[in-house]
Amino acid sequence: VIKCKAAIAWEAGKPLSLEEVEVAPPKAHEVRIKIVATAVCHTDAYTLSGADPEGCFPVILGHEGAGIVESVGEGVTKVKPGDTVIPLYIPQCGECKFCKNPKTNLCQKIRITQGKGLMPDGTSRFTCKGKQIFHFMGTSTFSEYTVVADISVAKIDAAAPLDKVCLLGCGISTGYGAAVNTAKVESGSTCAVFGLGGVGLAVIMGCKIAGASRIIGIDLNKEKYAKAKEFGATECISPNDFKKPIQEVLVEMTDGGVDYSFECIGNVGVMRAALEACHKGWGVSVIVGVAAAGQEIATRPFQLVTGRTWKGTAFGGWKSVDNVPKLVTDYMSKKIKVDEFVTHTLPFNKINEAFDLMHEGK
Repeated sequence: VIKCKAAIAWEAGKPLSLEEVEVAPPKAHEVRIKIVATAVCHTDAYTLSGADPEGCFPVILGHEGAGIVESVGEGVTKVKPGDTVIPLYIPQCGECKFCKNPKTNLCQKIRITQGKGLMPDGTSRFTCKGKQIFHFMGTSTFSEYTVVADISVAKIDAAAPLDKVCLLGCGISTGYGAAVNTAKVESGSTCAVFGLGGVGLAVIMGCKIAGASRIIGIDLNKEKYAKAKEFGATECISPNDFKKPIQEVLVEMTDGGVDYSFECIGNVGVMRAALEACHKGWGVSVIVGVAAAGQEIATRPFQLVTGRTWKGTAFGGWKSVDNVPKLVTDYMSKKIKVDEFVTHTLPFNKINEAFDLMHEGK
């Protein structure tokens, strides 16, 4: 058993608490990882807020991490102690019907236990003050050591800077993949990206790499425009600057609508606007943002009858074990940006400040 520091969410709506935790050794087909760097994501904040129907407390949050394998359980063959890895919230077992189908990346092998905050055998590897602490998204990167299933880990280039590539564990991969895998953005096309946070910037990067000729960024926070343009946005607009609905503005700006739109916020009203901003006959809108529990999307069926397509994406459609190492290689060869997504680097004990900065849009 390893004793180390972890940031625990004891209950919903409260700041994280830095505690000493005990991390049990990995069981069969499990891997214990020393986490070197982790990022914070709105998904962590969403669960912490209490809005997540699958949220369990007390829990160690975090799902964008990178580290070094400390030890492996029986039967683990893909990684060994000392390997550099990224934990994966969407695993890839290679055996279930989802993994065998090229149309999806949603491996279901450990979905049920992962959703309950437990390891595949139905137990936890974390204890604190004599209490069992739940796992989160199969990763729990807000701990100096964590235990994950062996199908939830990608071995990456040992030379990669972990304080950067941890972002490939969720946000950057999600946005980039939404553009290149889910939408399959084509050269010369026109795109609209709603929400210019980390995921939105990654979508813009994907659209640019795919050769889009016009990329319109949409956000209420104008301080985000300069960064969006650095990533490839050709122009940025705020819905607050117009009297009419933003979808009507976009349809006028683009001679009938955009070829591809992306919702990167998790707001069902914006999801509707993103679909309706698409061009009749061929426009494709991708939902990337996660809306709160119980919310529903609406539009007039005629929007779809007249040739628009509504899609969704999880982790950008990447089959995780296969593709995360390739994304790291693409970053190392400067094909994709990663460093530019990092705004602040804080010590672990300032993790609550990191959440504050995220909520402030900084």
